Amino acid sequence: MPSVKVEELTPESFRPFGTYANLLDPQSEFLGKKPVAFYRDMIPLAISNPCSLPSVSICLVEKRPLVVNISEYHSYTAEGNVSLDSDILFHVGPATPNGVFPKDAIRVFRIPAGVFVNIYPGVWHHAPFADRVAHVLCLLPERTYANDCIVKTLSKSDQLNIKI
Repeated sequence: MPSVKVEELTPESFRPFGTYANLLDPQSEFLGKKPVAFYRDMIPLAISNPCSLPSVSICLVEKRPLVVNISEYHSYTAEGNVSLDSDILFHVGPATPNGVFPKDAIRVFRIPAGVFVNIYPGVWHHAPFADRVAHVLCLLPERTYANDCIVKTLSKSDQLNIKI
């Protein structure tokens, strides 16, 4: 089975797949005065799903084998994710025509706890990997899982081992 090596997160390396911001150490402009500062609009999230009401969900991730064996994408909306309590490994791949999984273009990033990632519409991804229990907050339009989620269980030949 082919492998994909984990990469550290940088704006340049992640740019084809989305954007991110460190919510635990914000470095942007803010409103108010410390000790209370409001860091506004840190990550614009394109929500254009027919049910465009934003919804917060939790993906509870437990330790499992580091194998990309399932992936998904959303055609009409971005997806926001932030691990609340653990670093995670997150696979992404560029949007493709006709639902073809881009095996040779998959990348895996180490996302520190508290860093919010904005996954662009069409980008392949799935639940992250963690070496201990992780609570990952997901921001999507309500019922995206039912009306804009193409999930593909990968054949053995398309699966990838993650190398740390």
